[in-house]
Amino acid sequence: MQCLHNLGSDFPCKGYHKNTPWRATAEYNAGESYNMTVAGAATHSGGSCQLSLSYDDGKTFKVIKSMVGGCPLDFKYDFTMPSDVVNGHALFAWSWFNLVGNREMYMNCANVEVSGGSGSKQSFENNYPDMFVANVGNGCSTVEGKHTVFAHPGKQVTYAGGLDASSPPFPNCS
Repeated sequence: MQCLHNLGSDFPCKGYHKNTPWRATAEYNAGESYNMTVAGAATHSGGSCQLSLSYDDGKTFKVIKSMVGGCPLDFKYDFTMPSDVVNGHALFAWSWFNLVGNREMYMNCANVEVSGGSGSKQSFENNYPDMFVANVGNGCSTVEGKHTVFAHPGKQVTYAGGLDASSPPFPNCS
């Protein structure tokens, strides 16, 4: 897990998608279930994470799953690649807002190939929320010791750490 440094100077993806030749590291079929694993021991008492896709080289990311509270305490997270995703090259992103420690946005990305989807870029952009972005110099900051609760977590959501679907969004960054 690596953080984004210099208040977002390497946001998104630590520049990975700009300085690395495109090569699919995973292939996903729409409608099928997968899991992703987080490596490392510095969990900062957990926090909240999102899995997102970008079809425009990292300009926008749309959330396909949110883990509100308790992330990355489990290290392995199941998700379903939605059936209405767009086919083709995409950036798959894992983003994390830690509960304890410096106010940073952790983010890792991978080039992936998606197939079997029934969606268009426009429908995907309209039907999925934007990835939550904070702590990168954009005027939105999380608060140490207080869970980040996404205002728009998407269709696939898990809750932990005493949070549930009735927990109010925090921080309120519009």
